[in-house]
Amino acid sequence: MTYSLRITDIPVSERPRERLMAIGAKNLATAELIAILLATGQGKGKLSAVGLGQYILQQLSQDERDPMAVLRDISPQELMRIHGVGPAKATTMLAAIELGKRAFQSRPTEGTIIDSPMAAAAAFSHELMWQTQERFAVLLLDVKNHLLGIKLISVGTATETLACPREILQAVLRHGATRFIVGHSHPTGSVEPSEKDIYLTKQLLQGALLIETPLVDHLILGNGNHRSLHHTTSLWKEYPQDI
Repeated sequence: MTYSLRITDIPVSERPRERLMAIGAKNLATAELIAILLATGQGKGKLSAVGLGQYILQQLSQDERDPMAVLRDISPQELMRIHGVGPAKATTMLAAIELGKRAFQSRPTEGTIIDSPMAAAAAFSHELMWQTQERFAVLLLDVKNHLLGIKLISVGTATETLACPREILQAVLRHGATRFIVGHSHPTGSVEPSEKDIYLTKQLLQGALLIETPLVDHLILGNGNHRSLHHTTSLWKEYPQDI
C-alpha cells in the first residue's frame, strides 16, 4: 500500500507519531519510522511522509538488496539521489542511524545482569554486531548472571573465524566465571548457524559439564540481528546444563 495522503489527512490514531506513542516504536513499520524522521513528504499532491518512506525502501531494495543493510552504510550523496530526499532529510536520517549504531554498540558495565538473549546481544554488540570480520567472544558471568567481563577470543576473516574450545574454556576458568555465554559474528547479517557452529556448541556444552561451569547460551550476531542457539535448537536438552 502506498500512502499519497498528507499526514494531516490520515486519522489521528493512524499517524506514525501517534501510533509510536500508543504502541511503541518497535511495533511500527520501517516506513513509519522513516516518516517520523522525514516529517514531510514530497509536497502537495504527491507522496506523504509515510509514502516517501516506502518509496525510499523500494529504491534501496533494488537488485534484491536488504534496504536496512544499505541504509546502515549509505552516504548522504547516495541518499539524496532518491527523489524527494534533500540535505535536511538525508542528514536527519543518517544522524538517527548513527545514534542507533552507537546505542547498540555501547559497552556494558561490569555488574550488568545478563538474563536474556536480548541482554546478551546488547553486551556482545560492541565486539560483534557491526564487524566486517568474524569474531568470537565470551561473556563471563557470576552465579547470579552479573557480568564479570567480556573476552575476545579470536578474529577471523570476512567469512570464517577460528575458536578453540580449549582456549574458550581456559578463559572462563582463568577469570573465575561460574557460568558463561559465547557469541560470534556473521558479517553477512545471516544468523543461521552453520554445521561448524553446531559442532562447536556441542563441544563447549560437553566441556562445560566437565569443568562444572554451565554454558548458558551461544549467540550469533550480525548487522543488527541475533539468534540464540539455546532457544532455537535442542542442544541444551541433549547436554543439560545446571542453569
